[in-house]
Amino acid sequence: MAFKIFMTGVTGYIAGDALYVLARQHPDFDYAALVRSEESAAKVRTAYPAVRIVVGSLDDGELLRREAAWADLVLHAADAADHEGAAHAIAKGLVEGHSDTRPGYWLHTGGEGILTYFDTAADRFGEPSERIFDDLDGVGILTSLPDEAFHRNVDKIVLECGTKHAGAVRTAIVCPPTIYGNGRGPVSVRSRQCYEMAKVILTTGYVPIIGTGQAKMGNVHIRDLTEAYVLLTEAALSGNSSPELWGPRGYHLPVTAEHTWGPLARKMAVTIQGMNLLKGKGPLKEYQMSKEEADKTAGFDALSWGLNARCRGLRLNKYLGWKAEHPSLEDEIPGIVRSEAERLGILKN
Repeated sequence: MAFKIFMTGVTGYIAGDALYVLARQHPDFDYAALVRSEESAAKVRTAYPAVRIVVGSLDDGELLRREAAWADLVLHAADAADHEGAAHAIAKGLVEGHSDTRPGYWLHTGGEGILTYFDTAADRFGEPSERIFDDLDGVGILTSLPDEAFHRNVDKIVLECGTKHAGAVRTAIVCPPTIYGNGRGPVSVRSRQCYEMAKVILTTGYVPIIGTGQAKMGNVHIRDLTEAYVLLTEAALSGNSSPELWGPRGYHLPVTAEHTWGPLARKMAVTIQGMNLLKGKGPLKEYQMSKEEADKTAGFDALSWGLNARCRGLRLNKYLGWKAEHPSLEDEIPGIVRSEAERLGILKN
């Protein structure tokens, strides 16, 4: 019998790229994908005729429950970190449809926003931090952050399911940091944080700096992130039920490097200037962006330019051999600038 995967978010950046690789490496899998509209469904069908399309939304609890019960593995990436109702429905379906002899697997997509808790709680923006999280020896800290932390409400639902029903449901939370690189999905291929920064520089001619510009975050190339999902999927396929991958300790930080937001903005601005993309906007100037301005500019994506989420991704490397194979964020800056300039019509594709 074919291994069955139910995916949410395939029209988005993360799950779209994951589907691209999974469908090529495992064409024998039985895929089902939640898609919100017939328009988007048509694009997915064109790219992946064999994928069974499930038209609905994250608010369709009964639909999510049914598909989770059907699937051997759920890869949840559509607003996964924040939609409590969807998480409850997926948990319910996995529990109902699986047992100790036929466990179900849940790859849940969290978000680095949870790691910014100590900055946001102190209303601290644009300042350096020495706090560094890790998912190996420090996994207990990640799974017991304060309830007020961003995304924590949904993390708790996943962790409870993987603990209370450990025999029937194996859960793993994948918590991506800043992601970069062009996606390969059928609809959305653009990330947010770095691309929004390029957009601000391209459209205003100023370099956005929050506070000292010394806040730091981890990062990962989209293709390396996808490999993390593929390795975990293949672990589930092989029946690898190691408690180091699933359950209370199954909290993964797929991080390959770290960047500092101020220097990154400056390097991006130099690249933009070197590509002669600021015609008529005069010399580049740094601009001290306030918290309110950042929020208005691009919500959390811009606010993150002043927040710390320093972390080390060790667990996937130790237990599945995961490592960086694709260009660093610094090496990708020209590609980020080029793709954003093309999107804005500044450069012809």
